[in-house]
Amino acid sequence: MASVLTPSDTLRHKESVTAGGVFFTALSFSFVAKALGGIIMKSSITQIERRFDISSSIAGLIDGSFEIGNLLVIVFVSYFGSKFHRPRLIGIGCIIMGTGSILTALPHFFMGYYRYSKGHNVNPSANSTSSFSFCSMSQNVSLIRTPPEIMGHGCAKESGSHMWMYVLLGNMLRGIGETPIAPLGISYIDDFAKEGHSSFYLGSLNAIAMIGPAIGFLLGSQFAKLYVDIGYVDLSSIHITPKDSRWVGAWWLGFLMAGLFSIISSVPFFFLPSNLNTPQKERKVSISSHASQTNKEYKLKSKVVNYQQNVAVNVTGFIQSLKSILTTPLYVIFLALSLLNFSAFVGSITYIFKYIEQQFGQSIAEANFWIGLITMPTLSGGFLIGGYIIKKFRLSLVGIAKLAFVAFMVALVLQLFNFLLMCETKPVAGLSLTYDGKKPVPTHENVPLSYCNSDCNCDESQWEPVCGENGITYLSPCLAGCKFTSTTQKPKVFYNCSCVDITAFQNRTNSAHLGECPRIDKCKRNFYIYIALQVIVSLCTALGSTPGMMLVFKNVQPELKSLAVGFHSLTIRSLGGILAPIYFGALIDRTCLKWSVNNCGKRGTCRLYNSKLYGYSYFGMALSLKSASLILFIVFLYAMKKKYQGKDTKTSENGRKVVNEANIEPLNNNGHFVSSTAEDEETCV
Repeated sequence: MASVLTPSDTLRHKESVTAGGVFFTALSFSFVAKALGGIIMKSSITQIERRFDISSSIAGLIDGSFEIGNLLVIVFVSYFGSKFHRPRLIGIGCIIMGTGSILTALPHFFMGYYRYSKGHNVNPSANSTSSFSFCSMSQNVSLIRTPPEIMGHGCAKESGSHMWMYVLLGNMLRGIGETPIAPLGISYIDDFAKEGHSSFYLGSLNAIAMIGPAIGFLLGSQFAKLYVDIGYVDLSSIHITPKDSRWVGAWWLGFLMAGLFSIISSVPFFFLPSNLNTPQKERKVSISSHASQTNKEYKLKSKVVNYQQNVAVNVTGFIQSLKSILTTPLYVIFLALSLLNFSAFVGSITYIFKYIEQQFGQSIAEANFWIGLITMPTLSGGFLIGGYIIKKFRLSLVGIAKLAFVAFMVALVLQLFNFLLMCETKPVAGLSLTYDGKKPVPTHENVPLSYCNSDCNCDESQWEPVCGENGITYLSPCLAGCKFTSTTQKPKVFYNCSCVDITAFQNRTNSAHLGECPRIDKCKRNFYIYIALQVIVSLCTALGSTPGMMLVFKNVQPELKSLAVGFHSLTIRSLGGILAPIYFGALIDRTCLKWSVNNCGKRGTCRLYNSKLYGYSYFGMALSLKSASLILFIVFLYAMKKKYQGKDTKTSENGRKVVNEANIEPLNNNGHFVSSTAEDEETCV
């Protein structure tokens, strides 16, 4: 007997559709919020490293803590989340995510003012000139060096303390909160979407989410221009600029804004129903209202027994399903090459801002601006072009693999040109040259003093760089042999510097100005070539991402698709997202020429890197991982051709269906793992 919808059912149906629209809007805001938080962390990681006087490897651990938090709860959320009130779980996740972002920013308010050098006095009323050390043969070296009791004073509050752990915990909490948003949100959308419309909603959701990275890069660029203690100190007493390697911008502002936005985006989820098919459920309740109390008790007992049996069956089935996909050669090969490629990507994007700063002399604010400018349009364009090619030419499964391989290969070859765009390490007296600036040194450690500053009683551990008229950077005015400075000029100019040898120019005054010497014009030209190259690389990388995701699940049994995607995401996030920033950071640390000494008297953050060695290490590690991935990709293609030989025609007969399955696939999570889109907080560079 056909069921007839009553006016009450019709009203409920309209309410369900309205709730679905509200949910989609709220979920869009939550996707923007989580993408915004991810980009804010990536763009701030170098400034966090400087603010807390930590090495790049520890900064990489902080960055990877997001994945640690995500992995702590992803199994629980993916498997049991659909059994609870999904909108409320998403709302709670947004609150936790926002709380994590705010916790990340809190150490700023409990630490002392940022001291970018030993002599830097954060008291605005202090005489700013007294913070510089000059060459004076009459003074005692013990008076110049920072006394141990002063170095230890405030060690727990200022840079060099362990307060970076709160940043790590905040980022981990943000990862925990982000977990339920994608899997539960997408499955909820599938409840109210009409047949075949799920892919449209998912595509719209991902397109709207791109607003997050765009805003994140913009905010990251603007906040990086603001001094970290803005509003607390007199900015006229700050002698460094955003291009100084000691500059720390207002990194905490971005986390506060991202956190508040996440919490606000959680509000609508608490007013939405658990499910959107309430009319049918209520109708079933009304039909069965005549059932006796005895029948209800019997059914309740039966449900308990069935639930216990289902749990045992589900656990056994899960183990068998996992065993099935891990014994599928094509899936395992693609999982391995994806892990290598993703590790290279995560390591590269984590330190791309520092690379641009150290290699080309751009500030962190400028690096944020350029990365945001080149990645947003190329990322979107690459995704669209990749999907269009598959749909237009109705590519077979082997054809899809070939498209992904060609895009990957082109990006890899283009990245080799980065080795030709590297700049020479800056000429720095005491690190790459002798202090008189006349001869290169075999090692940057323990460079002996020269005739021009040997009697100046300088603190060799100090980092207060000045640029001499001869184009050479000196570690401090004292080590440059400077005798005095002007009190009115900006930037500060130091005069009568005995190590600044410019005897060939009779009209010069052997002076030096505050700050490192700028890069030469050739290096600046290389930067613009580098940016143009990254546009093409980013486009190719994004173009291969769409067919690449399809290959994750198209080589396993149809009923194992969700598990295949989820296990793929779990593996690359745990082994790639967590570990890659750490070992990339440790490798970069080995290229440091000058370390700071923090307030605890220990090694802090790096002030200056060997530019060429940094570039070789940075790109060398990334390309080594990609090359290994390329070899596995060739093996994967060969295995696919062997398996699908003679079946391509059948596979390509419904190319449109293949594309739609790629879009809808994340919706098909039925209680196992689900991909929560590891890449949505990063960009393709």
